[in-house]
Amino acid sequence: MFKLLFWVFVLVLALSFFGISLQAIINSPAGQENFSYLLHVFNQVWEWVIN
Repeated sequence: MFKLLFWVFVLVLALSFFGISLQAIINSPAGQENFSYLLHVFNQVWEWVIN
C-alpha cells in the first residue's frame, strides 16, 4: 500500500516537474473521454475476473 502511495506521489511530482497539470488534463474534453474509456475497460475486466 505504501509503495503505491509512494509511486503516485513520485508520478505527480514528475508531472509537475515537466509542467503538466492534472487538473487541465482531467477538465479537458479529450481527457474526460479517455478517463471514461479507461473506466469502461476496467469495469469489463473486473466483471470478467469476477465471473
